[in-house]
Amino acid sequence: MVVGIIPARIGSKRFPKKILADINGKPMIAHVAERAMQSKLLEKIIIAIDAEETKQALSDFDFDLVMTSKDHSSGTDRVAQVAKEIDSAEIIINIQGDEPLLDPNVIDGLIQLFDDPSVSMGTVVSRNIGIKDYLDRNIVKAFLNEHQNAYDFKRDIYDSDIGGVFRHIGFYGFQKETLFEFTSTPPSKNEIKYSLEQFRAIDNGIKIKAFITNAEQHAVDTPQDLNRVISKLGKEKND
Repeated sequence: MVVGIIPARIGSKRFPKKILADINGKPMIAHVAERAMQSKLLEKIIIAIDAEETKQALSDFDFDLVMTSKDHSSGTDRVAQVAKEIDSAEIIINIQGDEPLLDPNVIDGLIQLFDDPSVSMGTVVSRNIGIKDYLDRNIVKAFLNEHQNAYDFKRDIYDSDIGGVFRHIGFYGFQKETLFEFTSTPPSKNEIKYSLEQFRAIDNGIKIKAFITNAEQHAVDTPQDLNRVISKLGKEKND
C-alpha cells in the first residue's frame, strides 16, 4: 500500500498556527489534503496532527486524522509514528502541510520512482527556479549527480553554484524500512549545521533519488507567502 501522511504540527515558530491559516474559508491544511486526494497513486491519506485545536478545526471535513506526540523534532518523525501502525504500508509519502497549491501529479511522479526496487528514498526537485529564488534562504536548492541522486542541498548559493541547481520541493518518499532507519538514526552534523534533515540520509549513505519536474513551489513560510497563495488561488478560479 502507498500511504500519504501529512505532518500537521500546530506550533510553527516562523508562522504560528500556519496550518490553520484561513484560505478562502478553509484551513490551509485542508487545502493540502484535498489536493493530495487528487493523486491517482496514493491509496490512503492521513493527517498527523498534534493538537486538539487542529482536530476541532478539521471536524467538518472527512479526513483521516491521527493524533501524534507534540515532542517530535521533525515532520518525518511524526510521519514514522503513524506509519508504524499501518502494517500494510510499503511506500510512505511525506507530504508537507504548508503546500496548499501542491500538484497531485508531482506526488504521483514521486511514487513512480519506487517502481525501481533499488530506490529506497526519493524527493522532488523543480527546474522552475529564478534569480529571486537563488537569494531566498527559505527556498532550498538541490544538486543532483548523473544518476539523478541528490548529493547536496543549500540555502545560500553563489554565482559558481548556479549551473545545474534545482529548486527543492520538500516532499519525500520512503520504503517503509528506510523511513524507520532514517528516524532511528541521530541527527547528523550537517543536518544540525544547515537545519536540513535530508542531510541525515546523505550523511548516512542513504541515496535520495530525485523526481524532476517543472512545477512551481508555493510553500507557505510567512504571512506574505500566504497572501501570494490566496492571490494565486483567485487567479485559478477566474481562469
